[in-house]
Amino acid sequence: MRIGVHANPNKPKALDLARHLRTLVGDRAEVVASTETAEIVPELARGSEPLARLQADALVALGGDGTFLYALQRTTAPLLPVNAGTVGFLAEVDGDNRTAFDGAIERLLRGHYFREERMRIATQVGGTPLADATNEVVIHTSQVAKMRLFEISIDRKPAGRLRADGVIVATPTGSTSYAMSALGPVIEPTLEALVITALAPFQTAPRAVLVEPAHTITVRLVTPDKDGVIVVDGQSETRLPGGSEVVCYRSPRKAVFVRFASRYFPRLYGTRILPWGVTGSERENLEGPDVPAHP
Repeated sequence: MRIGVHANPNKPKALDLARHLRTLVGDRAEVVASTETAEIVPELARGSEPLARLQADALVALGGDGTFLYALQRTTAPLLPVNAGTVGFLAEVDGDNRTAFDGAIERLLRGHYFREERMRIATQVGGTPLADATNEVVIHTSQVAKMRLFEISIDRKPAGRLRADGVIVATPTGSTSYAMSALGPVIEPTLEALVITALAPFQTAPRAVLVEPAHTITVRLVTPDKDGVIVVDGQSETRLPGGSEVVCYRSPRKAVFVRFASRYFPRLYGTRILPWGVTGSERENLEGPDVPAHP
């Protein structure tokens, strides 16, 4: 087995876990690191490659959600996300729990995991493709406190115009990210859909629209001399001249995660993301003895 490693170079915890992984695996598998990681962790320098060229059966990404999204834009390897940052909502393993981390690597080596595929968004501007988005594509005004007029089309047929700070086209994975702050719905990430939400719309109800993923979404900056920016997964920002069109559609390339169990809703527990809360007494009841499931 060939295990890739990419650690956020600005997170000491991530770098420590990368060193520990090298020791833990030993000679049971080949370990190859991204160049960015190997430059800081000499133990992983042998055979290192730029992340975009790194070939591995699985890539262990060490950091927060930004690290995971960065890696997903550059690799097609199944991703085992380990939280060693501030926010790790996409993470499968808590890096602060060394026992859990060691167990996850053992299961990875033995092949005791499953691959979870998630939809991504492909984007083009003026016929030029951008990186696929696992979370969202944001078309935004380039000036603070300056709205823009956007036209939204479905399959090239205009569906309406609105004045707003921006428009978000999100995946179900991204429904609990930026789109949620714009009052978008929470969608189970293994479903497939496109979610369109407006950022601070003017004289328009702040509603989201859920679209079947076979459709193509086009967002146009209507005014020729009013430019904007397009941001993909918070990782890359591209200037968007006024009058430009952003075309979004379901990517043929999936984001693939290494998972050990289905934990999506347990991850949401206590985060205040779901539209219901848990009081102290209710929490104690929920943490009590298991309740048998229906037959």
